[in-house]
Amino acid sequence: MTEPSLLDAAELLPRYAESALLQPVRDTHRAIAARVHGFVGIAVGDAARPVELIHRGIAESIYASIGLGLRAIGSGARLAQTSGIPTRTLDGHRGRLVRSAVNGLLGDDLRDDGSPMSLGMTIRVGGEDVALEPAELAAAFPDAGGRVAVLLHGLGENDHQWEARRDLIGTTYAEQLVRLGWTPVVLRYNSGLSIRENGVALASLLQSLVDQWPTDVRRLAFVGHSMGGLIAHAACGVATDARRPWLPRLTNVIALGTPHTGADLAKLVQVGSRLFARMPETRGLATFLDTRSVGIDDLSDGLPLLTPVPGVRYHLVAATLGASLVHPLGDILVRAPSAYARKRRREMFPGADVLHLPRTDHFGLLNHHDVHLALKEWLS
Repeated sequence: MTEPSLLDAAELLPRYAESALLQPVRDTHRAIAARVHGFVGIAVGDAARPVELIHRGIAESIYASIGLGLRAIGSGARLAQTSGIPTRTLDGHRGRLVRSAVNGLLGDDLRDDGSPMSLGMTIRVGGEDVALEPAELAAAFPDAGGRVAVLLHGLGENDHQWEARRDLIGTTYAEQLVRLGWTPVVLRYNSGLSIRENGVALASLLQSLVDQWPTDVRRLAFVGHSMGGLIAHAACGVATDARRPWLPRLTNVIALGTPHTGADLAKLVQVGSRLFARMPETRGLATFLDTRSVGIDDLSDGLPLLTPVPGVRYHLVAATLGASLVHPLGDILVRAPSAYARKRRREMFPGADVLHLPRTDHFGLLNHHDVHLALKEWLS
């Protein structure tokens, strides 16, 4: 798959800068100015009217000029694309980070608009997509075995995130899985889509993987970070009439900091949006907060109707900034009860293995010494 270019990103930026930034600032300015001019008008009467009109005219002309400039940037990018001007693609490390982050924020809009910036769910090896075809899979996985572990990143992340902290730990989860006799399969996907939609895409991908894999797949495992764990759970609920379905091969689900009952930060954004929308002066902030993907919205509630798959072992990992499991901020994004899939003393996965990583943040879960040790126990 061809990576999008810098011009694709340049075309995208002005459109969302106007709707997500310029419009909220303009609306907030208008509301505050109207409130102030209203108070002044009460005090001095019609004498304040000329000042109000002059202020409004200047402000509106400034916002109109900025909007025109942003649209001109987008038009210039489109013109450059049609004229065939060569430009760099976003296939470098930083470009892939930007593309994945933008998909996390606006992925559903990008998909609906048919933007080249939109990501599909793909297998990744060495920073490249691997087609779900026997020859391509055999070439990408020359040592393919019958035990396959699928690694799913979190919101706004990509396949490269699994390399995090290699300089500190000296290895990665993928390398550890190889040592344990598993073949790691790393995915990249559009994390701005709904968890259920990505769950359906994952179930379809896994079915093709089982059908086209170079050897017979005897066991499957998920390793999901944050949202990735929710997508793994969602895939397990997708019905199939395949001749050799993938789900009976699933034996282990490892969820690293997965917000099973919701992520506090996503909940805060949702509540803040509703509160800010109540007053004209803060309605622009509500507009800004509402410029978020359905994937982010889904994280506010998690997947409340999760049920364990018979015969599957669940391994739930929670991190906290402090030593205590009940740290009020959890790992910054997810608190321990949500990571452990517990709500009102009810456990979604009774009997699951649980692991607490003290003094670790949400992204420290991506490569942690204690998880390496646990993988030996869980997947040997």
